[in-house]
Amino acid sequence: MKGPRSFPNRRLGLRNWPEGVPAPNLYYRLMRRVFQATMTAGWRVRVFNRHLEPTSGGVVYICNHQSFLDPMLMSFALRRPMNYMARDSLFRFPLFRGLIRSLNAFPVRRGHADTAALKESMRRLKAGGQLVVFAEGTRTHDGGIGPLLPGVAMLARRAAEWTVPTVIDGAFECWPRGQLLPRPGSIVVSYATPISRSEAREAEPQEFMAGIRRTLIQTQADLRRRVGRPPLS
Repeated sequence: MKGPRSFPNRRLGLRNWPEGVPAPNLYYRLMRRVFQATMTAGWRVRVFNRHLEPTSGGVVYICNHQSFLDPMLMSFALRRPMNYMARDSLFRFPLFRGLIRSLNAFPVRRGHADTAALKESMRRLKAGGQLVVFAEGTRTHDGGIGPLLPGVAMLARRAAEWTVPTVIDGAFECWPRGQLLPRPGSIVVSYATPISRSEAREAEPQEFMAGIRRTLIQTQADLRRRVGRPPLS
C-alpha cells in the first residue's frame, strides 16, 4: 500500500500566494514557528498529506479531539491561517483570552445551540477563511472517535467550499483526560482528500456526517497500523 505523503502544498508559497486568498500576517507566522518549535521539541510529530490543503475558498476541517494539544497540532503544518471555535470557558482569563483571540479563535457555548458562534463560523468561511471544528464536541475518553455533532454539516453544505476530514492520533496517549501534565510520545496528523460543497450537498446532513466519521475512523486505523499502535475497538 502506498504510504501518505508529507510535504506542503507548493502553490501556497509566500512568494506566489494565490490572489484573493487571506494570507497569514507576520504575527501569525511567528507564532506558528513558536508552536512548531515547541511541539517538535516535546513530541515526535509527523504530519501527512499537507499537500491536500486547498489553495482557495473557505475550508472547514472536521477533526477528532484527543487532547489540549489538538488546536496547535491540527494546523501548525498548514500554510493558510486557521480560525478556531473554542469553548467559551477558555475566554474567562484576560491574558489567555487575548492570546487565543489574536490567533483567530472565537467562543462557542458547548452544550447549547449557539447561533452566534454558527453565524461567525459562516461569516469567516464565506470570507475565504479556514476553520477547524472538533466535531465530537469534547475530548475523547478512550482515544477513539465518538459521534459527531450533526450541526457541523450546515457549515460544509452552506458556507465552506471544501471540507477536509482530519485525524490526530497519539495525542491521547501523551495527554489523556484526567492527566494533569503531558508526557513525551509520538503523534501523527493526517488530512484526507477535500470534499467539495457540491459533494456535501448530495447527502443528507446525518448521512454526510456519518460518512465523515467513517473516514476519520478508517484513517485513524490506518495510521495506528503504520506506526505500530494496537487497534482501537
